[in-house]
Amino acid sequence: MGQLSNRTIAVLSESGFEEVELTEPVKRLKEEGATVHIISSKGGKIKAWNQDHWSIEVDVDKTISEANAEDYNGLLLPGGVINPDQLRVNEDALAFVKSFFADGKPVAAICHGPQTLINADVVQGRKLTSVKNISKDLINAGAIWSDEEVVVDQGLVTSRTPEDLPAFNDKIVEEFAEGVHEGQHA
Repeated sequence: MGQLSNRTIAVLSESGFEEVELTEPVKRLKEEGATVHIISSKGGKIKAWNQDHWSIEVDVDKTISEANAEDYNGLLLPGGVINPDQLRVNEDALAFVKSFFADGKPVAAICHGPQTLINADVVQGRKLTSVKNISKDLINAGAIWSDEEVVVDQGLVTSRTPEDLPAFNDKIVEEFAEGVHEGQHA
């Protein structure tokens, strides 16, 4: 029995996610006993990006319209350039993200993943990190941006790049195991 054997985690993604930013955290969550659902705007499969080319396909478990945030204990937002750019303009995806913050549930985002958080209006006054390319966007949205491998702010876990995955994965397990955080808010 792992630390997350009684937890169900939502992974919200579109095609164009950075492969290791979804596969490595999902592998770790499952090793810790979590049930993990891949959620996307459309059913079927979503396609990964691997540094400079398209790569594997991942099965979608539920569409955003089928998924209910109340059924999940935490949310993971992988990066990639294409994926968050699509999610950040999807009103259903943004509402899904906001509900985790409203309920105080842990949320994790890596690399470009925090772009979705900007459009969900949940970064104001929050300390986080990301790939440097979007640091100015986060600062302009009111975030307190820090260049660290992993930043945790009341259940919000963020990391910069795939190189930070070991630290990111350790922290997401810890925060998802802790559950609801009083200070987690939109």
